[in-house]
Amino acid sequence: MNWPQLLSPQRLQSKTDQHDQSRSAFEQDYDRIIFSHPFRRLQDKTQVHPLPVDDFVHTRLTHSLEVSSVGRSLGKKVGEEILKRHDSLKNNFSLFDFGAIVAAASLAHDLGNPPFGHAGEDAISDFFNLNAKGQLFKNSVSSNEWADLTSFEGNAQGFRLLNQKRYGLRLTAATLGAFTKYPCPSQFSNRDKSKKSQKKFGYFETEKEIFSSVASQLGLTRIQDGVWCRHPLTYLVEAADDICYGIIDLEDGCRLGLLSERETVELMAAILKEQFKKEKVDKLIGLTDKLGVLRALTINKLVDECTALFLDEEKNILDGKFDKALTDTIDSNDALKDISKISVEKIYRARTVVEIEASGHEVLPGLLEEFVKAGESIQQKDAPRKYKNLQLLLPEETRHDLAENISTYQMLRAIVDFVSGLTDRHALSLFRKIKGISNI
Repeated sequence: MNWPQLLSPQRLQSKTDQHDQSRSAFEQDYDRIIFSHPFRRLQDKTQVHPLPVDDFVHTRLTHSLEVSSVGRSLGKKVGEEILKRHDSLKNNFSLFDFGAIVAAASLAHDLGNPPFGHAGEDAISDFFNLNAKGQLFKNSVSSNEWADLTSFEGNAQGFRLLNQKRYGLRLTAATLGAFTKYPCPSQFSNRDKSKKSQKKFGYFETEKEIFSSVASQLGLTRIQDGVWCRHPLTYLVEAADDICYGIIDLEDGCRLGLLSERETVELMAAILKEQFKKEKVDKLIGLTDKLGVLRALTINKLVDECTALFLDEEKNILDGKFDKALTDTIDSNDALKDISKISVEKIYRARTVVEIEASGHEVLPGLLEEFVKAGESIQQKDAPRKYKNLQLLLPEETRHDLAENISTYQMLRAIVDFVSGLTDRHALSLFRKIKGISNI
């Protein structure tokens, strides 16, 4: 793989490049994402905790903005050195291009996540794996399509959203490539889960050809049919996400009283090592100031470590020989593992978190069962009145798609698009209404 091709500003659905003197193509990507409908919906999607009334915790929206900020820093730091190493890039690219690509891809990294956090992914999968209605479709779709349906993947859903014409995003190949952490389908032979890029999957069957075009445009190394090596900047997007959810979830847990101030400070101090000055921290008044200062120092330290590792491994990354998360390999890896362990024990299993996950496992399969029946009924002349009414609750563009001569798999994908795109409150409210629990 080579940098000039990997930094392609070409938009797949555009025959000509539209130049804007004030913004690069990658900065335009960032702006298009931030103004998009799928991005706005993240403000009411759970990150980890349901929103409390007495303090602020992160939603998917604030998390995405913070990941994008860290990603921009990583991209610029890496880009500065890459440009020194490769003189041929200087005439066409700047460190700000590296930063903008990583920032845009990071901003979009959670677009495909459903309501109710990661439990929502399992809940959607469970509809096809466990629900009697969902299981009926197994023999109506191909084995690859069934693998998509039984393993809902937010990363693949995000790639789908970014390429749906109705949103008009038309992103550059570079941003789409950097966004895709898992450049492979849900099912293929010889999957190697020791490779980070193959632990999950990055596109559904419906977007197979689109991703193939992206990979071709970028010159990604092909491993086998449908499977490629990662775009190098994907490692920075992943690192930004890892850094933020590790440190920010810790901060939220402390604010909510799930972790003590002492525990939180000690966990961050283990990353800072000699940079940690206890006497200076003790002089800070209030939890907000202490957490703010330590968070900034800790994130900066992790950014520096990830940058150094990426640059050390640049050749191996370009050759497709490096396939691990940067945060799994940096010096602070053990300290991050300790944070992850205590987060699982005290934060992710907190009562409020378990309650919202339990809601998702009831609400999302329930919505899918009813709206899948509504989707089927669109092509039936004598559909029951109940499902004619439910049809009207679907977005107009979804009803239009379902009225076309589409396959069973495409119908199911359209319904999953609708349900997974709901915000937490909308999903819960809609479930209560169609089940007759509430008319409000």
